[in-house]
Amino acid sequence: QVQLVESGGGMVQTGGSLRLSCVASGSSFSINFMNWYRQAPGKQREWVAVIFSTGSTNYADSVKGRFTISRENGENTVYLQMTSLKPEDTAVYYCNTDITRMGVRRSYWGQGTQVTVSS
Repeated sequence: QVQLVESGGGMVQTGGSLRLSCVASGSSFSINFMNWYRQAPGKQREWVAVIFSTGSTNYADSVKGRFTISRENGENTVYLQMTSLKPEDTAVYYCNTDITRMGVRRSYWGQGTQVTVSS
């Protein structure tokens, strides 16, 4: 029903900035919310941020004040602007949304994009 594709990952130094993008396609239904998650080697997948169709946002404590999630008006594109990056931010970043159809809720995930922050 929907495909998600992340891009924008790369290598940066501590204190640097990076902007990730997530493009959703293939669904005739509106995307009501989009999450960003991340997973570092040997660690559990961690929720990072969410944005709703209303424009409301929420963030994990570890990224508050440094990361900003946003969306392109009228488009199924969501961004994660990351600033003041730390080595602890190194991870594969994924976007995610849930769609309910015929009373069944299903989660959709992108392939992930690697972010590496060097010290």
